[in-house]
This record gives sequence, C-alpha cells and structure tokens, in this order.
Amino acid sequence: MNWKFLSRKKADAAPKKKKTKAREWLDAIVFAVVVSTVIRGLLFSAYAIPSASMEGTEMTGDYLFVSKLSYGARMPITPLSIPFFESHVTGADIKTYSSLIKLPYFRLPGLGDVEKGDIVVFNYPGGTPKDPVDMRVHYIKRCVAIPGDVMQIVDTKVIVNGKVLPNAPKAQTSWRVNIEPTGINPKLLEDLEVQVVGQVSQTEYIMIIPAAALNELKNTTGIKSITPVIEPKGEADPSVYPQSPLFKWNQDNYGPLTVPKKGWTISLNDTTAALYGRCITLFEGNTLKKAGADYYINNKKATSYTFKMGYYWMMGDNRHNSEDSRYWGFVPEDHVVGKPMFTFMSIDSTKTFFNKVRWNRVLRGIN
Repeated sequence: MNWKFLSRKKADAAPKKKKTKAREWLDAIVFAVVVSTVIRGLLFSAYAIPSASMEGTEMTGDYLFVSKLSYGARMPITPLSIPFFESHVTGADIKTYSSLIKLPYFRLPGLGDVEKGDIVVFNYPGGTPKDPVDMRVHYIKRCVAIPGDVMQIVDTKVIVNGKVLPNAPKAQTSWRVNIEPTGINPKLLEDLEVQVVGQVSQTEYIMIIPAAALNELKNTTGIKSITPVIEPKGEADPSVYPQSPLFKWNQDNYGPLTVPKKGWTISLNDTTAALYGRCITLFEGNTLKKAGADYYINNKKATSYTFKMGYYWMMGDNRHNSEDSRYWGFVPEDHVVGKPMFTFMSIDSTKTFFNKVRWNRVLRGIN
C-alpha cells in the first residue's frame, strides 16, 4: 500500500485558523440575537402593563410573560425591524422598522382559540394607524365576545347571546360614596386599594372600589351610603364606538351588536355601514362609499358584504377606567398577539426604593 499519498495529502492540508476573541464574541452575540428573536417571535414575549385599565386583575407596573403558542404564533408582517425595540424610539418619531417588505397575515396552528373570559394581548386597533399591524402599540384586555356572538351591556352587566357574563373575580368599577362630615381615614382607602377619582360635593365622592373591598367599606364608620355609578340607558355618549348619532349608547348601556365572524354576510345600509365600515375598509382593505341610497365597495355597487376575518370584543376589568372596544370597536384576529401566562415582576412606581417590588405578585398566574 502507498502510504506516501496519504501522508502527503495530510501534510498539504492548511492548518485551521483559530478565531480571534473578537470574532468569538461576535459569533456568540449573533447566535444569541437569532435564538432570542426566534423565541420572542414564536414562543413568548415579555410585556409591561402601562395603565390601570385591568386593575385589580393586573396592576400598572406588572411585567408579564405572554405565550404566543396559545393562539398560534403570528408570522412577522413587517420583517425588516430592529429586534427588541418598539416601533418608535421613545421621545422621538424615529421608526425602528422599514415598510419596504410587507408579508401577508399568517398564523401558525396554536394550542387553542381565543375564548370568552381570556385575557389577551393584541395590537391597538383604534385611531388612524400610521404603523403596520405588528408595529402598533400593545394593549391588554379581557375578551368578552368572540366571532358570531351577540353582545350588549345593560346597566354595566355584559350580556352575551342572552346570558349575563360573570365579571372577573377582581373586577372593579365606580361608586358614588356619601360620607359623614367628619370624613374617613385616608389610610383605610389606601389599604383597601380604593381610588378617589372625583369629588361631587363636600361629602360626596366618586371612587373606584375593588369588589373584595366593597362590603368592608360599606360597614366602615363614617360611610353614609355607597351606590353604583351607572350612565342611564338612552343617554348617548358621542365618544363611544361607532361615534354615530344613529346609536344612543354609552359605556354602561351599549348595543346590542353582533361581533363579525369569517364568512358572515351582512346587508349594507346606514346602520351596518356605521357599525362595520371600519372592519370593511381599514382591516379588510376595501373602499366603502355611499352615493344616494346605494353603497359601493371598491367602486362597485354592493348590497351586501362578507367578512374575511373573525373579530373580538375586548374590555378592561376596571370598567370605568378603560379605553377598550366600547370606544374603538372590534379587534381583528390578525391583531391578536398572545395570552399572558404569569406575572414575573411587579413594580409600584409610587413607593419608595425598598418597597417598590410587589412581592405578592411575582411569579403569579393570570386569570
């Protein structure tokens, strides 16, 4: 056997160049960014609660892990973006993404569908959007109606398909509190997590009271009466969706209306155009115009419309301190991001440095 051939081949092989420390660090950073981006895009993400709309279920300053597997991971619609950044740099109108490439909406199979009672993270569907769907600010609310449901609110009670939907265990709303001239202890209100949001007179206040604290406050010395704050039926609030004089609705008495489902066909008239025009145009990419008594979709006369997507109705647990579907309408399925699973940290910005962490909420499940 000719061993010289093998020996020569081995000798001719150039020695493998050793990576520099800088190259090793660069490779490690690139690998970490790629892996974390995939995990963040397909499995879960972390989000912070910025407002009080979900109190007392979720508190301002809670940090949540949100599962994208629960409803199926939404594939990027705007893939050219800087990982881990919001769509705009805080304090400046500088975009962290490019709209040169836009992909169609597609969602991987999930572990289930959005159900009534689920707390859901989604992209904000209100206003006049300037950003692509997946680049809009994130909101968190509770789903109270799913595609095909008939929803209405009667004296603050949410009724879906003819049945009263139970409030969340820690839901809260506004109450009119009449007190004795001697007043009550402010420390008691703090301990019960009661918020004073308005003053009607010297002895009458509007307070947001957690359900668990209501009975104790009623039995407190100095309290004369506590009655719910409810906007009367038929008293129109022009700020509620669909901001139309056709509907005399307000935050406490609203509807009924049907939540659109994929494949559902409606007749086009003034009422349905007001209720569903935003879905037809903004969310499903059509034009909708009225000429005389007739409606035109994409410049073609139409008497009906069939929805391409399913929609949801979302509301905050803090019913009188929540900007939700009552004000900006339906949430399309392509706006859904995921389901919060647990709170991994909770910071109270009003407390001193050593008392900022709400330890009783750390690693707490969400329901």
